[in-house]
Amino acid sequence: MPHPSWNDSYASGEPPPWDTGTPDPMLAELIESRAIAPGRTLEVGCGTGTNAIYLAQHGFEVVGVDISPLAVEKARTNAHGCCRFETVDFLNEPPPDGPFQFVFDRGCFHTFDEDHERARFARNVAAGLLEGGVWLSLIGSTEGPPRDAGPPRRSAREVMNAIEPSLEILQLRSGEFPVAGEQLKAWLCLSRKRTIPTQPSSRH
Repeated sequence: MPHPSWNDSYASGEPPPWDTGTPDPMLAELIESRAIAPGRTLEVGCGTGTNAIYLAQHGFEVVGVDISPLAVEKARTNAHGCCRFETVDFLNEPPPDGPFQFVFDRGCFHTFDEDHERARFARNVAAGLLEGGVWLSLIGSTEGPPRDAGPPRRSAREVMNAIEPSLEILQLRSGEFPVAGEQLKAWLCLSRKRTIPTQPSSRH
């Protein structure tokens, strides 16, 4: 069943603070530098479709999923058929039309408070990727000044502990989320589906 608070976020008619109406700059940087090639793409937590539509405009074949039916309804209206959008609880059910070459989430992975949930999210991403496929996750960071609102904060250790067993981390670096006129600290994490399992740690 949809988490009621996510639907509530879209029911008022006012966009929630994370729904800026413009493509995320960290995503745009990687797409426009051609660091990520167009291909079959899944966006997890697509909201009203802004980033999915941007990707479609740059040659990606996009399926967007969100737990909020209201968000999905708005995304379908905004996209005019350029993307497919479905209501999916990504932690508990597979997305349609997989596997994918690219998975993207802006602030979905970080909403899960429990270590085992974030690890499960990463396993689900890996299961939905083709061999050599990549996942870009934009994650609230523990860096920056104190704040009472905004994206959940995850440490670099929490990110790595969740992702590393399932995917190879290619890049983990600092970035910023534009949220309600502010620039809030974030992680950009780019990972690739593993071809061989992780190996045990060694002293030698």
